[in-house]
Amino acid sequence: MHPSSRTIIDLYERHAEAFDADRGRSLFEQSWLDQFRGVAGLGASVLDLGCGSGDPIARYFIAKGHRVTGVDSAPSLIGLCAERFPGHDWIVSDMRRLDLGVRFGGILAWNSFFHLSPNDQRAMFAVFRQHAKAGTALMFTSGPSAGEAIGSYRGEDLYHASLDPAVYEALLDANGFKVLSYVAEDATCGGHTVWLARFQEA
Repeated sequence: MHPSSRTIIDLYERHAEAFDADRGRSLFEQSWLDQFRGVAGLGASVLDLGCGSGDPIARYFIAKGHRVTGVDSAPSLIGLCAERFPGHDWIVSDMRRLDLGVRFGGILAWNSFFHLSPNDQRAMFAVFRQHAKAGTALMFTSGPSAGEAIGSYRGEDLYHASLDPAVYEALLDANGFKVLSYVAEDATCGGHTVWLARFQEA
């Protein structure tokens, strides 16, 4: 495993203001966010894992009437969320160890889950399940195939990893989620590989 897999949290904390400034506000993800909302239901509570600075995705959900609980490991990013959206819940926590004792109508891990190592990704499906109830929408981004990819942000290595699509399907199924939609490298969404599933078990 590449050493950069252990420096993700520190990288985002040190570059929090730059990341917020660099993050586009065009909401090119909107078609997927709307599909997610359609599964979760009007006004459903949303757990945003790796919420970053909350803008634009959490902002979009809040504007549409959803209560958002945002989780991020970088305290400075959570601070920005709390300043912008004080009526919602913002938690500094590592998603891998999350145990809120609450179940949500929607669980989102957009451009965050894929920063975890392959083994940590496998373990996350139990975390997803723990925070889901019957009908909960789950959406996350991954890579299109198994492997590690090292990008760059502000001159530093930025770690990404992915499991094989068949492994994701098996993990979803084993944890009570049914795949509703999967698009690898969606050209209409900036080349993102997106999974949308629904939790089937009560």
